[in-house]
Amino acid sequence: MVGQAKNLNPRVARDHGGGLDGAMARYGGTRSDWIDLSTGINPHPYAISGLLTSDWAELPDHGAFERLSDAARKFWNVPDGAEILPAPGASAVIARMPALAKTGRVQITMPTYNEHAAAFSAQGWTVQDCAPAEARVIVHPNNPDGRIWHDADANAPLTVIDESFCDVAPDASLIHLAERPGIVVLKSFGKFWGLAGLRLGFAIGHPELIARLNDLTGPWSVAGPALRVGEQALRDQGWAAATRARLADEAERLDHLVVTKGARLIGGTSLFRLYEVDDATAWQDRLARARIWSRIFPYSKTYLRLGLPPTDGWARLEAAL
Repeated sequence: MVGQAKNLNPRVARDHGGGLDGAMARYGGTRSDWIDLSTGINPHPYAISGLLTSDWAELPDHGAFERLSDAARKFWNVPDGAEILPAPGASAVIARMPALAKTGRVQITMPTYNEHAAAFSAQGWTVQDCAPAEARVIVHPNNPDGRIWHDADANAPLTVIDESFCDVAPDASLIHLAERPGIVVLKSFGKFWGLAGLRLGFAIGHPELIARLNDLTGPWSVAGPALRVGEQALRDQGWAAATRARLADEAERLDHLVVTKGARLIGGTSLFRLYEVDDATAWQDRLARARIWSRIFPYSKTYLRLGLPPTDGWARLEAAL
């Protein structure tokens, strides 16, 4: 979109899902009492196995990074001309993106995941919602509405494509752009594989950019257990295919349940759904009194985002609604 740039809040608040401690302080209960539907993390995590004592006791060696990167290249069909940098979570890479170019203007179309705007703002960039700009961030699919972007949208000298939720829709991935100068594609391991606590993410892009990111992150940036589990999971194509089918079925089930209670579906992915309701705060309060935590947004009085409940949580969700 070309037009007059709108300068967004220069100090963007970091508003996230999660925060069960705050929910418990207000509504009571212990962590085991709660179902957290605020984060969009797969409630059926990949089963961890095969960890060795050395994974915990020794510094990770170069071979472990190479094996993980090889698994990532094959899983995501990374172009030969692009390099891969494993990192301690996608958020750690997001925080370093502004350092890849001279401070200027960054285009971030709202609403979207606000950590990108916060990171650029913290390093002196002007955050705006339209072109022209020296950098651009697109969250693909977008969080929270699931918007899909296209090749033509990767049009700034530095373009960050955040594909944290794209593993549920691999055919839509823009990974084929990763070998172009100025493009960095981000991948999150925690969402699709349901292992957010492992803290594993990836930056994939032009070798020059990835080399600079590598210098910024330093050695041994990923823990030994994450290297081993990540490699195992990325090589398990059967699990990935079965999980995509399961998540799609459960997202459809969630839509039916919530829409019949008076909400309107706006969009999302099969890991989270965005609904329009009459009063998002009232819906969140009603769910919280049943020890179910949901996501609402400071910029909307009607947006309610829900992740998928665990297998034993469906009946509780239906009763709470």
